Amino acid sequence: MELATHLTSLTGGMPIVYGGDRVTYVSDELASAFVAGDRLIVVQSTGELLHVPRPVQRIATDAVDAAVAAFAKMSTVSDSHVSAFYEAFATRLADDTAFAPIAAANEADVASARERGRSATRLILSEKMRADMVAGLRTWRDAVSGRDTVVDTVTHGGWRVDLIRAGLGVVGFVFEGRPNVFADATGVLRTGNTVVFRIGSDALSTAEAIVANALDPALAETGLPPGAASLVASPARAAGHALFSDPRLALAVARGSGAAVTQLGAVARQAGVAVSLHGTGGAWIIASAMADPEAFAAAVYHSLDRKVCNTLNTCCIVAPAADRLVPVFLDALARAGRRRDTSSKLWVAAGSERHVPAAWFAPATIRRADGDVVEPGTEVVAADQLGREWEWEESPEVTLAIVPDIAAAVELFNAQSPRFVASLISADPAEQDRFFATVDAPFVGNGFTRWVDGQYALDKPELGLSNWQTGRLHGRGGILSGDAVYTIRTRVTQDDPEIGR
Repeated sequence: MELATHLTSLTGGMPIVYGGDRVTYVSDELASAFVAGDRLIVVQSTGELLHVPRPVQRIATDAVDAAVAAFAKMSTVSDSHVSAFYEAFATRLADDTAFAPIAAANEADVASARERGRSATRLILSEKMRADMVAGLRTWRDAVSGRDTVVDTVTHGGWRVDLIRAGLGVVGFVFEGRPNVFADATGVLRTGNTVVFRIGSDALSTAEAIVANALDPALAETGLPPGAASLVASPARAAGHALFSDPRLALAVARGSGAAVTQLGAVARQAGVAVSLHGTGGAWIIASAMADPEAFAAAVYHSLDRKVCNTLNTCCIVAPAADRLVPVFLDALARAGRRRDTSSKLWVAAGSERHVPAAWFAPATIRRADGDVVEPGTEVVAADQLGREWEWEESPEVTLAIVPDIAAAVELFNAQSPRFVASLISADPAEQDRFFATVDAPFVGNGFTRWVDGQYALDKPELGLSNWQTGRLHGRGGILSGDAVYTIRTRVTQDDPEIGR
């Protein structure tokens, strides 16, 4: 009896079992779109049905095929050749002639996104980002490889065991659209890995231009195997699902919105692939009664220069200091808006409204992705929604909550936030120590929150930043960098041939 066959069609209302004891149903739309040769991925944790058309699957499979073949050759590629690749990649990005088609593609991507009412903040390949990409690549050029490093040796009579660092394998990388991620993620080649990228459709043309004008020429010039860094050149969201469901990946890294990253992580996990997820963000600042007003104002202001994952999202002020510190917070928030030539948006936790002057609730012009909108400058948010991340475009957007004490703020952070970045503004070292001991976050500070960045804080371009929303990480920190992607091989050298057990 044949136990399995290929799925060739779907019908509307067809039941699909998931999670072992639950059932979901095929929609008419999915049934009509699905044809023979396509794949259906059932997310076992949610019952979501993900359709991967055959052409999209082919593009992803081809990219992984190339990366697998390249990884088999990377062990014979010298560190000097890898260093030369980084310099060649950086040189092309720094060269105005080579960069011109990349800039043109990026301008087109940004214009297209804005025309469709999409956020373009993270798409713009500015001169600063370009310079950071070049600097990041040259950081990897000068970094110590770590490949074949003996990290430990256990010596026995007549034989010894060496633990040796080695490349992990093929890293699958899905990210939302920041062009600089291309430079950051090639850091995995430093430790002998290969990488397959999938970028959001809004930035695909930019990515293709980087590959054609800088990445591929640098690989070819320096003798690295084709496919060592390759792009899944499809605008379809299903391309990410196809990539992450490939069991040949050694690690799946996802950056983007919380919901999308969670879904991608689920797809990879059920394919047996280890994941590193960098999705929901939003930093918290807690102001104690021992907070210096100037230090507090500076922390708020400098945490709102732009919207990224480590931007201030929620501010808690202890009740005994509210009358003194709320005006300081509001002034810093207003200045952050004026710096961007717009107004700021405030959300205040239910029960804390009386601490905010009535004028803040008046209509204000808020600059969003699709243009200026007139809406209340301040609105009330439910007290159990303090962890909601505000994805603002130009107008800084923050939640304010007045809490009884630091312990209450920590309890709220641990319960509601993605457990990512926490900062305590306090001049009392004992308060800082208690805060560090009790707050469940990988990144803890005493000032502004935007320091949480691999290149800025550690001088290492990052692949992403992990929160603790789904638990603490095993054996590594929250900053995932290229040199953190490795495995350990075990090698025995036997000097005495008569050894036996």
